Amino acid sequence: MAEADSNLNLLAVSPVDGRYRRKVEALSETCSEFGLIRYRVGVEVAWLRFLVQDLRLVRQHALNEAQLQVLSSIYDSFSLDDAQRVRAIENETNHDVKAVEYFIKESLIQAGLSEISELVHFACTSEDINNVAYALMLRDVRRDTLTASMTQVIEKLMELAVEHADTPMLSRTHGQTASPTTLGKELVNVGARLLSWTEVLSRVAIRAKMNGAVGNFNAHATVVPEVDWPTASKSFIESLGFESNPYTTQIEPHDWITEYLNALVGFNQVLLDFDRDVWAYISIGYFKQKQIEGEVGSSTMPHKVNPIDFENSEGNIGIANALARHLADKLQISRWQRDLTDSTALRNLGVVFGHSLIAMSSTVRGMGKLEVDRQKMAADLDDAWEVLAEPVQTMMRLHGLPNPYETVKAVTRGKQMNEQLYRQMVTALGLDQDLREQLLALTPARYIGLAANLATSGIEEIKARLTSL
Repeated sequence: MAEADSNLNLLAVSPVDGRYRRKVEALSETCSEFGLIRYRVGVEVAWLRFLVQDLRLVRQHALNEAQLQVLSSIYDSFSLDDAQRVRAIENETNHDVKAVEYFIKESLIQAGLSEISELVHFACTSEDINNVAYALMLRDVRRDTLTASMTQVIEKLMELAVEHADTPMLSRTHGQTASPTTLGKELVNVGARLLSWTEVLSRVAIRAKMNGAVGNFNAHATVVPEVDWPTASKSFIESLGFESNPYTTQIEPHDWITEYLNALVGFNQVLLDFDRDVWAYISIGYFKQKQIEGEVGSSTMPHKVNPIDFENSEGNIGIANALARHLADKLQISRWQRDLTDSTALRNLGVVFGHSLIAMSSTVRGMGKLEVDRQKMAADLDDAWEVLAEPVQTMMRLHGLPNPYETVKAVTRGKQMNEQLYRQMVTALGLDQDLREQLLALTPARYIGLAANLATSGIEEIKARLTSL
């Protein structure tokens, strides 16, 4: 069996189902064709139960507890063999949702519930089933997979931030030396951004509809006029935990899916920003990478330890976000009351989630191999005394000295300073003794402002917010 699975991976067209299959296994029962079929079965069964038990559409066929158990088991016990049966029916009908309907009817007849079998798919268009199925899918993916992976990235960041809250580091605005910070504070900056996007995703309201062929309850109101169908539909959708959208064409317009995808793209973009920064810090020696026994960095240069995890994450984010942005744009557009372009597009949601998960797991793996070179950071700070031009000119401003910015600029702009040159500059400014001593006591490593405190308070806030996700 293991050999067969390995061969399937080697023959897979998409790396998500091939090379990276192990990393996206959590998506296989939700975002696969099996998952979609199973969710459709769940919607059909829930709608049938609602019609019979809640609306009492056919009063003489109210179900007892044993019969309700049988009905529920069609979804609860749905298997790969059942999915194969649905596909076999689809080969005859050439319609995937109708195949689900026929499968459920077969199951009801076999279970002795033929008297309610024709209520399966009652007054429904395929999109009544599909939109709720995708609502269930995206709810489960967010709850069981995406949020957990996003949280793992943030938690790993916070581990590093705690360790390095007060580790001084030279900033590099525009790629040039700038006022020092701490490594922990920079990691908190990233963690806070990632957490904000995770919270945005968690707050996206999932909406669904159950209102017939073009959203007007045409068949419902004609055949069973005594039922308040808008209220009944709302009740059904809310019973599944979703918001009811009463204003639709044949399809629920997917605006909420666009919100969902945009939130994921936002998270991924921040992660990409982090990947590139870490890659750059590795290249200048701020981070070293732990060597893994047996790994090879280059096929020809034995000395290399490449930042492959961060590069892998960057590459997968590019694919995930390109497809997510396309879907976010495409899914909001449907000609007149419905066209079929969303049907094939929606099947790629799992691909977006797959590449996103691969990226997240790669970044987490990469962070686990990082070692901070404090000596390199300290040496860079000690070579950049020019960064103290900022407190010097600011102190001069406070004490009303003339042309402070211009005076310091003339000495420091575009120049590299060491401690000796800095001390000479401060002494030559003609400051009073107390002011001069304050400035001479500064070093680049001590000039970190409140960075360490901000790192510590940020870590505490992020951890607290993570618990409420």
